[in-house]
Amino acid sequence: MTKTAKTLVKIGVAAAVGAALGALMTTSFAPFTLPLLDLPNGMRASLALWVLFSVYWSIAARDSAPTRSSEAAWSRQLHASIANIALIVLIFPIPGLTRRFLPSSLLLTIAGLTIQAAFIGLAAWARRHLGSNWSREVRIASGHQLVRSGPYRFVRHPIYTAVLGMYVGTCLVSGELHSIVALAMMLAAYWRKIRLEERVLGETFHADHDDYRRHTWALIPGLY
Repeated sequence: MTKTAKTLVKIGVAAAVGAALGALMTTSFAPFTLPLLDLPNGMRASLALWVLFSVYWSIAARDSAPTRSSEAAWSRQLHASIANIALIVLIFPIPGLTRRFLPSSLLLTIAGLTIQAAFIGLAAWARRHLGSNWSREVRIASGHQLVRSGPYRFVRHPIYTAVLGMYVGTCLVSGELHSIVALAMMLAAYWRKIRLEERVLGETFHADHDDYRRHTWALIPGLY
C-alpha cells in the first residue's frame, strides 16, 4: 500500500469518526447533550483514564518493529472504525439508550474506576512484554517472536482482555444502556480480530503456536 493510499485511508477514518461526533453534537433529541460539562463526575474521571491510556499507548507505539506482513488495509480500518465509534458510544449518552441498567451509586462508580485503572495496568504490563512485536493491526513483524512471558503465560491476548476490562469498568461507572452496546461492539470486534490473529500466528509459528494454545486461554483463564 502506497504512502498516499495510507494517508487517504487515515483521512477517511478520521472523517467517519468526526461525522459520528458531529451527528451526536448536533442532535436535537432531548434530553441528550454532548458537552463534557454535562457528564457526571464519575464519567469525567473515566474519560480522563481513557485519555491517559491513549497518551501512554501513543508513546509506547513508537517501539514497534518494521512490518513483514499484515492484514489487508480494509480489515485494519474496519476494526479501527468500530473501536473509535464504540468508544464514543461508551462515553457519551446516546438517544434512546440512556435508560439505566444499574442504579446510580458512588460505590459502583468507585468500583468501576478501580477496575478501569487496574486493567490499564494489565495493558501496560502486557505491552512491555510484547515489546516491538506490538502493532495496531494483525501482522508479523521483522524478527517476530512468540511471546510467552508475563501475562502471556496465561492468556494469548491480554491487551484485548485489558481493553475489554476497561470497558466493563466504564460500564459500571455509566450504568446506562449505551455503555453495554459499546461493550458488545468491542466484543464483536475482538472476536473477529482474535480469529484472524490466531490464524496468522498459527501459519507463522506452526507447532509452537499449537502448543501455546493448548496451555493458555484466549482472553479469560478458565472461561475463554
